[in-house]
Amino acid sequence: MADDCCASACGSKTTLNDPRWRKILWIALVLNAAMFALEIVVGLLAHSRSLQADALDFLGDAANYAISLGVAGLALQWRARTALIKGGTILIFGIGVLGSALWGLVHGATPDPIAMGAVGSLALLVNASVALMLYRYRTGDANMRSVWICSRNDAINNLLVIGAGLAVLWSGSGLPDLIVAFIMATLGISGGWQIVRQSLQELKDRNVPEAVRG
Repeated sequence: MADDCCASACGSKTTLNDPRWRKILWIALVLNAAMFALEIVVGLLAHSRSLQADALDFLGDAANYAISLGVAGLALQWRARTALIKGGTILIFGIGVLGSALWGLVHGATPDPIAMGAVGSLALLVNASVALMLYRYRTGDANMRSVWICSRNDAINNLLVIGAGLAVLWSGSGLPDLIVAFIMATLGISGGWQIVRQSLQELKDRNVPEAVRG
């Protein structure tokens, strides 16, 4: 999930001073925000929990890119506060997707496999394009590498959604969609919680006087 591998993707000042790097991050931010909006709407209309879970992934990525562009050069306290908001949002959204998957499991709603495949393919195209744009930075510093790795892993998640759509089409059952949704929502909850916990710890450490810490 984006929040596991991109937790450190706030970027250093040196990284963010690269105009090409900043331009790519802006493009990635816009694409990920747009895909979040598209997938959450189509996921609800098509009754696809895996699309809703993938929308969570796009939300996490968009938040990471926004933090990289907006607050990376600020003091740790401000970065921690922003990350806390991001982590809390992803955590709440992940719980919502998990609840939606549980509801689908109980009521047996069958998603639209055509919508799953179409939107999943578009999401794959977006993530693959971002990964290609970031490819030249794959051997850069840790922050550059982490953002590229996240985009690459997101493309793999999209393949899961497409595979779930094909399985639904073949079997006529919504179970494959629910299985993928459970996996992705669980990863989202885990990633969001890690961010919240780390942010709280950083804020706590920031407020402890040097004499006490030392």
